[in-house]
Amino acid sequence: MATYSPSAAYHSATAPAVPPFPLTALQKLALPVGAILFDILFWHERMALNMLVYTLFVLGVSVAGLPRTAPQWRSGYCWLLLAGTVLSASLVAVYASSAAQLAAVVSLAGWLGYRNQPHLRLVLYAVLTGVVNLAPATQRLLQLLRLPANLSGRVGRGWFYGRLLLLPLVALAGFHLLFVLANPKYAALTTRFWELVGEALDMLFSRLSVPHVLFFLLGLVLTAGALLILPIHYFADHESRFGEFVQRQRDRVASLGVRRPDFRADRFPPLGLRREYLMAMSLLVLVNLLLLVVNLIDISWIWIDFRPAADFDLTQFVHEGTYVLILSILVAMGIVLWYFRRNLNFYPKGLPTLRWLATVWVVQNAVLAVSVGLRNYYYIVYTGLAYKRIGVYGFLLLTFFGLLTVLLKIWQRRSAYSLVRLNALAAYAVLLLLAAGNWEIWMVRYNLQPRFHRVDYGFLLDMPDRVLPELAAAAPTLAGRELVQENDYSQWVALPEAEAQARLRQRIQDFRALETQRHWPSRSLADWQAIRSLPLHATIHANEPRP
Repeated sequence: MATYSPSAAYHSATAPAVPPFPLTALQKLALPVGAILFDILFWHERMALNMLVYTLFVLGVSVAGLPRTAPQWRSGYCWLLLAGTVLSASLVAVYASSAAQLAAVVSLAGWLGYRNQPHLRLVLYAVLTGVVNLAPATQRLLQLLRLPANLSGRVGRGWFYGRLLLLPLVALAGFHLLFVLANPKYAALTTRFWELVGEALDMLFSRLSVPHVLFFLLGLVLTAGALLILPIHYFADHESRFGEFVQRQRDRVASLGVRRPDFRADRFPPLGLRREYLMAMSLLVLVNLLLLVVNLIDISWIWIDFRPAADFDLTQFVHEGTYVLILSILVAMGIVLWYFRRNLNFYPKGLPTLRWLATVWVVQNAVLAVSVGLRNYYYIVYTGLAYKRIGVYGFLLLTFFGLLTVLLKIWQRRSAYSLVRLNALAAYAVLLLLAAGNWEIWMVRYNLQPRFHRVDYGFLLDMPDRVLPELAAAAPTLAGRELVQENDYSQWVALPEAEAQARLRQRIQDFRALETQRHWPSRSLADWQAIRSLPLHATIHANEPRP
């Protein structure tokens, strides 16, 4: 039989509480190292090679902290995000483009989310989990900064050992003075040592400032959010309520035998499901007929031998038409999702007819998406490449995949959650695809083809520095062309060739000066290749007579 001990009760009452989620030895070492590394890599630096170094550090610490039997190793999503994080961070080191930077941040947050909750399936929830982990990680970081509970006892022990070391330290100082007086080599070495200490302190305090301190604290918080993985169950619990397939629901009826009975007065007729079926069938028949007319017009007008007239407004034809058609496709997908959301999937009499009507509706929307792609293609053929025109094709890729998932919902009774999960994966894949492209170089090469008489050269001059070798190589081909640029009022104005050449030379000079001032964390492979190939082009164009 256990006996009561006053001393044990006293010690248990006065013992400090064990902090939640104690840190491992690896985390205790990696946390300050990661904060210092973040400060060195990103203070007054752009996101380039430093993103790859910091990402590899975070991934190395995260992977090293996982045991061999961890569920993360059995999750395909964890492997996908791990590979995507390494790929996107490498692309940042290569191109330093905005798309690659966005993909790297999203991939790292998603990997940390799957590192936190490996059973997640929705990529968006994984990214949100990785971001939300910053809050408890910061709270845990503040717990580490608190003074220990038994501070007076530790101060007493420190004073005790300090008095023991006082006499040895006095003797050490005395011998040091004797050696300084007796040995000039030792005196010079001591002087040099204190000079180095002074220089280090001067460098430290010269770099310290309020913005720098705040930036270091930001790096500490971000590093803590990446390394201190504290369980976040909110999104995992929310996701667990959704299934992959639609289930037949027998609730909201006046019976205690269902999950959610409803004893209110019934304002709807007993054949409500049949009425909903008739409404859906009527709507799908009418919109199919309407969309068939639109598609026939587009096929005869756009698909077969499209030749715009001289006064044809191609910009309005693409911009307004594309936006309206994209909105039409999204509304069409919403209509299908609405009617196939619940028990209409189990209506035996009219379900086959409704499925075929919806399938024809989805296929016609795919034809409409092809028309959008052709509009964008003709715009590119007649005017050149641009960011939004490339983005339209990225959106169309997602649209075709989304229409395919809608067919899966129609014929396999997939749930809306299943469609969101699959389309989130597709959106992440398109993001990596956009990050992997050297789009600016391709746009410059395409837009400066001899067949384009009118060139938006102001747009090309505003591109990143890695396109300067291409612009310098194509500078002799600008003679005789109509160079334009867009002003602050979104109007096209003429850009004289002499001004274009002068702006190009100024961009090259600024790029050279910037590359000489950049530190290694801000360098990228594309800029390094560009600065190596620029001197040859600059020499060629410097010998040419200026207009």
